[in-house]
Amino acid sequence: MTAPDMPDCSQTIKELDLFLDGELSDRERDAVRHHLDGCMDCLGAFDFHAELKSVVATKCNNDEMPPGLLAKIEQCFGVDFDGDGVIG
Repeated sequence: MTAPDMPDCSQTIKELDLFLDGELSDRERDAVRHHLDGCMDCLGAFDFHAELKSVVATKCNNDEMPPGLLAKIEQCFGVDFDGDGVIG
């Protein structure tokens, strides 16, 4: 990879969530991985993001959604997320 293909620290930090969610192209993912291999500051940020996503996912999977929360979210986005034919 040439220097223009390498992301800088700010670009890498912006892409960490996309990287963790597997939403980058192969080329973008390789560039971020290569940057993380050589940048301890960004690697530390990556570790933090990965742990945070893990904690949030675990917490969200173990707790029941408060009554009415999904209806409020549907109203905000105007989308029927639960498929009941009603927004809100």
